[in-house]
Amino acid sequence: MKLTDHRSWLAVTAAATLVAAGLTVATTTAAQAASGCQVSYTVSSQWPGGFGANVNITNLGSAVSSWNLTWSFGAGQTITQLWNGTYTQSGANVTVTNVSYNGSIGTGATTNLGFNGTWNSSNPVPASFALNGTTCTGGVSSGTPTPTMTTGSPTPTPTQTSASPSPSSTPSASPSGTTPPPGQLPCDLYAAGGTPCISAHSTTRALYAAYSGPLYQVQRSSDHSYRDIGLLSAGGVVNASAQSSFCSGTSCTITKIYDQSPEHNDLPISPGGFWKGPGPNGSDIGANATALPITIGGHSAYGIKVTPGVGYRTDAAKGAPTGSQPEGIYMVTSSNNVNQYCCFDYGSGETNNSDDGNATMNAIYWGTACWFGGCVGSGPWVEADLENGMYHTNTGSNKNSNNQGVHFPFVSAWEKNNGTSNFTLKYGNADSGGLTTPYSGPLPNGYSPMKLQASILLGTGGDNSSSDYGEFFEGAVTAGYPSDATENAVQASIVAAGYQ
Repeated sequence: MKLTDHRSWLAVTAAATLVAAGLTVATTTAAQAASGCQVSYTVSSQWPGGFGANVNITNLGSAVSSWNLTWSFGAGQTITQLWNGTYTQSGANVTVTNVSYNGSIGTGATTNLGFNGTWNSSNPVPASFALNGTTCTGGVSSGTPTPTMTTGSPTPTPTQTSASPSPSSTPSASPSGTTPPPGQLPCDLYAAGGTPCISAHSTTRALYAAYSGPLYQVQRSSDHSYRDIGLLSAGGVVNASAQSSFCSGTSCTITKIYDQSPEHNDLPISPGGFWKGPGPNGSDIGANATALPITIGGHSAYGIKVTPGVGYRTDAAKGAPTGSQPEGIYMVTSSNNVNQYCCFDYGSGETNNSDDGNATMNAIYWGTACWFGGCVGSGPWVEADLENGMYHTNTGSNKNSNNQGVHFPFVSAWEKNNGTSNFTLKYGNADSGGLTTPYSGPLPNGYSPMKLQASILLGTGGDNSSSDYGEFFEGAVTAGYPSDATENAVQASIVAAGYQ
């Protein structure tokens, strides 16, 4: 978000708008065979030119210690990114091989993989699969699986309706009883939903059940040495005592937030941008490492307290959605430390750290900004920083009397954008309950298609505007438009973490 262009961006109205109908079709095929295997292939999300898919493999024969799964696409589809396996593709033919942690499949056991891909005129389900060379035909007497259609909800479908700043005058709430699958953390859940994390940042806990690396790096002022701060155990919470010991008798700064995803999009201190920071050569500065003490799951931890001049950024984010590719974001923040200035953001920005125009950002903004004026309530709110405006709705300002502000010590904030026709905002209490959707509908006029760039930022606007306050505990950016079910499961994981 640019700091100085307020007066040039006024709220717009339209005689008619496009609203997400919330209905898509997910495609599933299953083949079963007493001779060996069952495969379930589901298109979990689909958008123009792209899709996400989940594949569940059940071994019905003898236990195996390694595996490969083969199939052929029928309409020129191409895999672009795959998780829980390695793949090769030659023309239509695909081979996926296990990775180190999922090679063993016992009799009756199931493993899964997922991928993102591209499609052209159609996206049919593969006709058959083979596990270690054995065709998964099962109880289908013809030996050929029959595709069946199931409904899903990952990608909004526009329909025409009368103009309104939001599809509903009352924010909608999602069920609060969702329980995450055992042993799965936010980015496991996103991957299972076909929208894998391309960045996963936290100073409080692991965001993958198998993650055992560092969460963040601190530097102490006494001798300028560094220390990585990790976890008490794989998939667990931070070992804050390591920071306390290292920083005893001196002060420490958080200099880097490690990315837990396979893309390794770590966030160092931002080098600055169009707006210069207070650090050397116009760079930003790191947060005070001890300024935001909390507990999580009964253990001590520290969040990132953003004050003016604090910012983190990478401008070469691997695997990040670009152009009009769909993207999802969440973060855990707080209502305790906010203001109205630009911009306490987490998400995608510009790679040149300047304002590149409408639709060149897609980030969560959290604060009390009413950029277009005339808001109902005083905030704070979850908003979408799409560049040159923090949007409550497609027309700008919040006019909803049921959305006057969110006041929780720990807040989950959510934004997703399909790149062409929809963005959705959600929030929740990070300590209990489900999610509320204050807006889901069309993009603002002049913001379709989106023009995303491979930059991930925290604590500033796209042009390094950094007059904001905020608190950050964890967050992730996904490739693809997450389903509501996935986001509900991630919210349940956040609640289960026990922020206090």
